[in-house]
This record gives sequence, structure tokens and C-alpha cells, in this order.
Amino acid sequence: MSTLVQAEIVNAVVLALVLARDLGPQRGIGKTRIIIPLLAAALIIPLFIQRVTTHGNGLVLELAGTAAGIAAGLLALWQIRVYCNPQTGKPASAAGWRYALIWTVIIGARAVFSYGASHWFTGQLGLWLITSRIPVAALTDALIFMAVAMLLTRTIGLAWRARSAGSPQPHDPARPAPTAGIRS
Repeated sequence: MSTLVQAEIVNAVVLALVLARDLGPQRGIGKTRIIIPLLAAALIIPLFIQRVTTHGNGLVLELAGTAAGIAAGLLALWQIRVYCNPQTGKPASAAGWRYALIWTVIIGARAVFSYGASHWFTGQLGLWLITSRIPVAALTDALIFMAVAMLLTRTIGLAWRARSAGSPQPHDPARPAPTAGIRS
């Protein structure tokens, strides 16, 4: 399977999984909402990572991809409102168009880069990889690590915030009541 197809499969799986599980004004945060993305990440890595580069510029690129994924995951996580649902007393979340836009733009940019690497700027990218002494597999791994790190950051952050949401607080008339709406 070509690296372009691999990258596009990872992009599609991550985007579909996250948007299907997170978008909406009131999504319960239970075990399956946390476990399914963790299982997806656990499956993506052995299926698509051939051989991790453990030294040199290839390792730096893989680490940069991971760091970019963590940063993007934190940015997306910031767009999810986590609260204790007053009807159920359980953690819930609300995510809207900004959350969807962040995921779509980042994954779309990765997809365009992957396509461009195979069709538009293959020569320039190849020359850069050679002069930088970076194996092609390290570039593919960096993109996959970015996707997985973004997914894991979102999932772990969501679990942590759900745990911190606690139980509903009695309404204080001096403060406005919390709404189940989406953060503006």
C-alpha cells in the first residue's frame, strides 16, 4: 500500500471518529467514548508505522510531528466544553463548528500535503529529504504520529476534564445558570 493511501486512511479514520463522537450540544462522556479512540490509535500504529527512525533528522521530524499533533489536540480540546449534565449527573460535552473546523483544516492540510508529496512537489520534497538525511518513512511516520498524537491528546484531555467535571453544583442565584450550549 502506498504511503499516500496509508496517510489518507489514517486521516479519514481519525476525522470520522472524532467528529462522529464529539459534535453536538450534549454528548455523554462514558467509557466507550474514551476507549474507542484509544483502540483506534493502538491499531493505527502497528498497521501503518513501518520502522520508527531512532536517530538523526528523521527522529527530529517524527518528534516534531508528534509535538504538532499534541499542540493541535490541545487547540481542539480547548473548543470542547465539558460539564456535568444536570439531568444525569454525569460528565458531558458540547462541541460545535469551531471544533469541527480545527479538525477539518488540520486533517485537510495533512491530506493536501500527502497528495502534493506524491503529485505536485515530489522532486523538491525528495531533494529536501536527501539533503536533510531524512528517510521517506520518517516523513510518513511524522504525519501518522501527528494524527495519533492529536487524537490521543483529545481523548486523554477529554477523560481528564470529564473526571474533573464532578457532580452538579447547586444553582447560586447570584450566578447565571450553566447552559448545555456550545462555547462561542
